[in-house]
Amino acid sequence: MRLNEITYNNAAPVDGYGPGFFRIGGQVHEGAVLTGPTGTAAWGGYEDDAPLLELSENVDVVFIGTGAELAHIPSNLRTTLENAGLGVEIMNSPAACRTYNVLLSEGRRIALALMPV
Repeated sequence: MRLNEITYNNAAPVDGYGPGFFRIGGQVHEGAVLTGPTGTAAWGGYEDDAPLLELSENVDVVFIGTGAELAHIPSNLRTTLENAGLGVEIMNSPAACRTYNVLLSEGRRIALALMPV
């Protein structure tokens, strides 16, 4: 079996998560978090669209993890992000983490906004 080392050039991958936290690039972040090519920071949740909009020049798609279960995001948030030219993909946070890591390893222009599990 041949194994290939995965490299992440554009941003840090999600290394793990648990109740109320995410480990991204080896650092633990409590609560909701936003990560992508500009770094990782706390995120204020669905009402905090400003940091997501700031990503519009650097990413094509934002994955939004809705916590342990799949849930709808506010329609005005989706509309605001799409009007800024961002693709929006909604899934539960564990699935969003996995998808983000795969696409990040492919060098895609993506970001990840996560609600805690």
